[in-house]
Amino acid sequence: MKYKTALVLAGGAFGTSIGFVLTQNFNKVIIKVRSQEIYDEINRGENTTYLPGQKLPASLKAALTWDEVEQIKQGDIELIISGLPMAAIDDFCQTNHEELKKLLDTGIPLVSLAKGIDHETLKLPDEIFRTHFEDYRKQLMYLSGPSFAKEILDKQITIVSIAGEDKVNLLNACDMLGTDFFKALPTTDVKGVLLGGSLKNVIAIAGGIMEGLGYNHNTRAALITRGIVEMLRFGSFFGARPETFYGPSGMGDLILTTTGELSRNKSFGIEIAKGRKPEDIIRASKSVVEGYKTAKAAHFLAENKHINARIFTGLYKVLYEGHDPKEVIQALMMLPPKFEDE
Repeated sequence: MKYKTALVLAGGAFGTSIGFVLTQNFNKVIIKVRSQEIYDEINRGENTTYLPGQKLPASLKAALTWDEVEQIKQGDIELIISGLPMAAIDDFCQTNHEELKKLLDTGIPLVSLAKGIDHETLKLPDEIFRTHFEDYRKQLMYLSGPSFAKEILDKQITIVSIAGEDKVNLLNACDMLGTDFFKALPTTDVKGVLLGGSLKNVIAIAGGIMEGLGYNHNTRAALITRGIVEMLRFGSFFGARPETFYGPSGMGDLILTTTGELSRNKSFGIEIAKGRKPEDIIRASKSVVEGYKTAKAAHFLAENKHINARIFTGLYKVLYEGHDPKEVIQALMMLPPKFEDE
């Protein structure tokens, strides 16, 4: 093995799958969890709650406390992966600030897997992490791309983007994550990667609604192509590079989540089309549907910054104002045509 120990924060589906990737390069991978149930499952060799039927290697272990992390690790911790969802980042960083700072003081990278925009502050994950760890911003990185957790564990070839400010740290993280089935491509366009990973979840919900209403391939193609146009408008406001949206974290992830059967956000949209209330679906789900809250954040951002984002506005009306999705779609179709560059 090239490396000694990697630490993953939170034991959801994606965090567990990246932990599995790291077992290819690290002697020991530790997933720090809060739940006794998830702890017991992982240490039995399977995250049954989030990835049933997917066996985990013996070198991947769960820990409940920082003391247990110290007991399990083999040599120094050389990489931190944050599998925390958007809503949990701020609280976790506050509660565990000293422990994380101690690790970051050694110069190791922290790679976040979070996708979303905070609907209250309209902050992206990089802004939240930098609030707590500004002095370590060159070590902070953000991973996004078309990557269903189950398929990663099946060793399906997967290519993602990883963004950060420091090129040396980025290449180091890419090496730590690189296997014969998983590849991370480095970029310094942090905003582009984070926006692509966040906004595509909203379009995926819209895709699920379309599918649930009986629309097919023509409609899906229209949604994807118009969706990327609106995503680019958000990117322009944040100063992101347009080409990033045509890479893994943009178009790649958008295609996967709007068409793939394993997409949580698409499945959420299908349930909305059946007439179920968003709150009821969220309560019944073990997994986080990031696109639900991101839809609210994107709508407020578009409204406040005058970003033309009709699909995002339409979906907000469905999810938060109770509008009939069929009527919203018809209203969008009846809008007068405009030139592409307007």
